[in-house]
Amino acid sequence: MAAKPPARSPAKSKVAIPQLTWNNVRPAPIVLVSGTEGFLADRAIRLLRDTLKVEDPSLEVSDLEADQYAPGELISLASPSLFSEPRMIRITNVEKCSDAFITETLKYLDAPADDTYVVLRHAGGVRGKKLLDAIRAGTGGGIEVVCIDLKRDSDKYDFAAAEFATQRRRVTPGALHTLVSAFSADLAELAAACQQLIADDADEINESTVARYYSGRVETSAFKVADSAIAGRSGEALVLLRHALASGADPVPIVAAFASKVRTMAKLSGGSMSSGQAAKTFGMAPWQAERAMKDLRGWSDAGLGSAIEAIADTDAQVKGLGRDPVFALERMISVVAARGIR
Repeated sequence: MAAKPPARSPAKSKVAIPQLTWNNVRPAPIVLVSGTEGFLADRAIRLLRDTLKVEDPSLEVSDLEADQYAPGELISLASPSLFSEPRMIRITNVEKCSDAFITETLKYLDAPADDTYVVLRHAGGVRGKKLLDAIRAGTGGGIEVVCIDLKRDSDKYDFAAAEFATQRRRVTPGALHTLVSAFSADLAELAAACQQLIADDADEINESTVARYYSGRVETSAFKVADSAIAGRSGEALVLLRHALASGADPVPIVAAFASKVRTMAKLSGGSMSSGQAAKTFGMAPWQAERAMKDLRGWSDAGLGSAIEAIADTDAQVKGLGRDPVFALERMISVVAARGIR
């Protein structure tokens, strides 16, 4: 019997249109805003609207929900008005769209209306794939704005730095580091904190400026607790922990901060790379690599291993396996502050 030919893997959809970051959005007949980071997607759409408003203040803006779509809505909104104003049609929930929406939008792509900008927000998933494939293949002459989650601290650091650079405000690396540590869990909160600091009249935003506005948040941040413990300052770490918990901090992000920092230390342990090389190799900001190298002083590989085990056990305890999350956190701090020696 002849051998069967190897199965072919399904071909990936070809992307023939420009794929831009949120801050490089520009007008196009079709603008696909994809990705799971809703904050950046909202920013991109708002930036596009503002750009179009500057070009023509008479811009008419309409909104549709793709999952509640009624046949004929898109064509009706895209039809020329009496005074021929340019139109922007914002369509949300495309990842949950109806069959009628897919059918009519595919037809619209073949002949987009003049002076009309259709913005489709797709937050991820397979629903609407046929429509996305058509847009990405170039039908309709569109662009795609990709808004992915900023998961790495280095990406959040770059985001915060760009917030200040856009407004031509000087900010120190230490201030950016402090901001990212305090607001890393929510990109919208990080952006709001940056905007408040930008409004400050100081010549330069530094760590003191950040502390003046967000002293409570910074002092009780999970990363402050982790920094003190990793440096061997057990008593200070316990005080910061109690302050954080009294301020409403949740135990889970505190454990996550410890895990993040110790994992970074473990990556760099035993290596001979410079901070720049390490940052490039492991996808982190140079300041992160420098901080991890500093944190590693006094630590052994065995100690890092013990600390990682203690953090993993604490993670399970605070997520339901233990009866006393606070005791679990305090025990973890003791292990980490002792450089992993139990």
